[in-house]
Amino acid sequence: MTSARMPALTRPDGSPLRVLVVDDEPNIAELLRMALRYEGWDVEVALTGSKAVSTAKVQRPDAVVLDMMLPDFDGMEVLRRLRTDQLDVPVLFLTARDSVEDRVAGLTAGGDDYVTKPFSLEEVVARLRGLMRRSGATDVKSSSMLIVGDLTLDEESHEVARGGDEITLTATEFELLRYLMRNPRRVLSKAQILDRVWNYDFGGQANVVELYVSYLRKKVDAGREPMIHTMRGAGYVLKPAETA
Repeated sequence: MTSARMPALTRPDGSPLRVLVVDDEPNIAELLRMALRYEGWDVEVALTGSKAVSTAKVQRPDAVVLDMMLPDFDGMEVLRRLRTDQLDVPVLFLTARDSVEDRVAGLTAGGDDYVTKPFSLEEVVARLRGLMRRSGATDVKSSSMLIVGDLTLDEESHEVARGGDEITLTATEFELLRYLMRNPRRVLSKAQILDRVWNYDFGGQANVVELYVSYLRKKVDAGREPMIHTMRGAGYVLKPAETA
């Protein structure tokens, strides 16, 4: 990677962009995963076309890096199934082929851009940034405010409020809430929360997550429609309160 890092891109709500990498070569897939995670994006990897389609249904990616040649069915078929099921998600094709016919075929099928192997990681990142900017991604520096429903969190001033009422949080409570707000409507496991908020992964300490979630609930949800929900056996999710 280059030493100069571009401003991070996020979803409009401030949560990390989600990228699905589809390549049947594990080494290439892992290199792409590392490069894209360096950008601050959430990355899932699929090594087959069928796995790509099933993963996309769960992840709902903001962009897909899609190898043209896969062991079960090709990238064209993956793209067709994605478009049928879900979305107008930007797709960046990867291929070892460099013919005009292949490039035209990929773009005609609905792909948004095309990179030939061997490629540089910087080129893939740059192409993805361009695609996701056009589809609505924003510079994280354009706003320090996270907003979910009537809950707001300013990442610079550390001010938190719900419905205009100020909420005072400890440093750890703030980090936990920030992580939840960066991933609205997404179920986060205790292990994920431990890793992101406390920077370690140790199952024996999962109770600390429960404890701090209870602290947050007393401050964020007290006397209001709840926003922090427990998904039994899965983790926690924060979403806008349901209004009557």
